[in-house]
Amino acid sequence: MRLAHCSDLHLLSHDGARWLELANKRWIGAMNLISSRSRHYHVAAFETMVDDMNALGIEHVLCTGDVTNLALRREFEFARGKFDRLSNGPLGVTVIPGNHDAYVAEGVPLFAEMFGEYAAADAGWEWAEDHRHDADDVLHWPIVRIRGEVALIGLSTSRATPWFTAYGKVGPGQLARLALVLADPRLAGKVRVVGIHHPPAGRHAISRIRGLRDHHEFAAVIAQHGANLIVHGHEHQDLVEALPGPDGTSVPVRGVASGTYLHNKPERTARYRIYDIEGGQIRGDHVRIWDKERGVFERAAAVAAEAI
Repeated sequence: MRLAHCSDLHLLSHDGARWLELANKRWIGAMNLISSRSRHYHVAAFETMVDDMNALGIEHVLCTGDVTNLALRREFEFARGKFDRLSNGPLGVTVIPGNHDAYVAEGVPLFAEMFGEYAAADAGWEWAEDHRHDADDVLHWPIVRIRGEVALIGLSTSRATPWFTAYGKVGPGQLARLALVLADPRLAGKVRVVGIHHPPAGRHAISRIRGLRDHHEFAAVIAQHGANLIVHGHEHQDLVEALPGPDGTSVPVRGVASGTYLHNKPERTARYRIYDIEGGQIRGDHVRIWDKERGVFERAAAVAAEAI
């Protein structure tokens, strides 16, 4: 299987937005859009990425969040239309929410409404009410989608946080269910790929402003049950970390830069990564980078991060 990983698309459309909708934390984001973000994030990059993925025949696409900027309904509708151009369809594309998709409280149900098909668990992997662990629990998560020899496990770390913060949290209930998933015999022999928005390892994980508040607890689950690969977004950088797995193993943790960002530094320019999975192993990976002038994505001359 060729698995494509992209993140932090920030697809921008505010047609029909009302100023009243910005009378909350969105006001900060709106000022950011006016001053900077709208000049750097380009919808054309994602449209070209979709064409590239379709042409390459990517078997599955995993997007680790931030499809919107301010979690407005119009943004979600706009983003959904762009994702619907992927020839894989919702069964061949998995999307999890980022902090911008939960920018304010109403963003969470809007994501569920607009991207529910892209974040639907396979039959037999739904969670019952008796799996709820606390009042703050996000019962729908994690989601499990099995595609051939790959088991995709999607988490939601995205909450509506206070102004000037962008941290994430898995939560005790979701962590307990993640442990159940990773230990489930139905995943025996599968390549277990965990998708999460916030980085769960390294220096970015520990930030109280932007990090993963329960990264220690997440690491404990991985140390006990393992995984083959953990991918994330959020920091708009290609990042390479690892977490300890069971019996002395190491679980690779890989972040990817934004899929729509245009920057004068090549390492920050819009990109996505393809993982080649075969025979129960991740055989390798490579990056494809956007060339705005030529209007194409092309394979990077050198892999920006070491191969798994």
